[in-house]
Amino acid sequence: MRAAVLHEIGQDKLEVLDDVEAVGFGPGKVRIRVRATGLCHSDLSAMSGVLPQPAPFVPGHEGAGEILEVGEGVSHLKAGDRVVVCWLPACGACPACKRGQTELCLAGFMNAGTPNFKRPGGDVFGFAGTGTFTEEVVVDAGCAVPIPDDVPFDIAALIGCGVTTGLGAALNTADLEAGSSVAVIGCGGVGISVIQGARLKGAAEIVAVDPIEARRESALKFGATRAMAPDELPDAKQRITAGEGFDHVFEVVGKSATARTAYDNTRRGGTLVVVGAGAMDDFLQLNMFELFFDEKRILPSMYGGGDVLRSYERTIALWRAGRIDLAGLITHRVPFADINEALDQMRTGTALRTCIEL
Repeated sequence: MRAAVLHEIGQDKLEVLDDVEAVGFGPGKVRIRVRATGLCHSDLSAMSGVLPQPAPFVPGHEGAGEILEVGEGVSHLKAGDRVVVCWLPACGACPACKRGQTELCLAGFMNAGTPNFKRPGGDVFGFAGTGTFTEEVVVDAGCAVPIPDDVPFDIAALIGCGVTTGLGAALNTADLEAGSSVAVIGCGGVGISVIQGARLKGAAEIVAVDPIEARRESALKFGATRAMAPDELPDAKQRITAGEGFDHVFEVVGKSATARTAYDNTRRGGTLVVVGAGAMDDFLQLNMFELFFDEKRILPSMYGGGDVLRSYERTIALWRAGRIDLAGLITHRVPFADINEALDQMRTGTALRTCIEL
């Protein structure tokens, strides 16, 4: 079968091969025919080494498809079921799950060190224990979440990561109040989803901050009240908040420099929500006095900061009701053979989300 493989960390191109085999099928597992997958910035971060991932590997973790085969002991799924791939399934038994913090369950991460594929040259891993840049993938049954028949595969794929992460940061982690002021730094697919979540919660001011003009224009279409380049943010802070700072600032880039900017533009007693996934050697510096004196809450948001299955259901309900726009997030579509074109679209910022059609 075909799969897009990164041979070594640091390479910027994937090789589409036809000699890859999905492995690991057995009890508790399912085999999925991937029908659509989105490209998330985390895939690029894994390719560059910002996020830890053994190589060679198949990127992709934002996918949807249909069940081809179920292993022994899998009773809630059957061949033909339509599913979204969940890269962070909850085991239901660990301390985090028992506390109700299922997004902190580490069971899914344990799969990242086990090869999902093989080819004549040896084992191949799947990013985040999945790897959706492929025609078929074998995963734990908990990674396959059934979706209703009226949800298209491309829409379902987005729900698998970017939309759940962004909406959840606003709805779960920040739980922002109606009438509040919001700034979102980084307006790709996840940042736009944060903006949609802030609009749903009734934020009065939603300021979109991004260096790329096309993304700023998109942010306004999705609910931002203002959009600006990063160097315009200090003036906006003065004009909109009289210099006090915003009630909630979302960092959706994953870099210490933008996190520091987000902190500086959060009002005293306000909330900084860290959504971007950054590198382990990139440190955010705060002095102990400002940390104490400003009483700003710093809230990391892992995969939307809430129960993933309930978040999926909520997103589908909001989409059906026309309260959020998911189709509009897909600005580009490319065939699987042209997957490197999708990488370029993400790197240059020309795409919010590119759908890779298999």
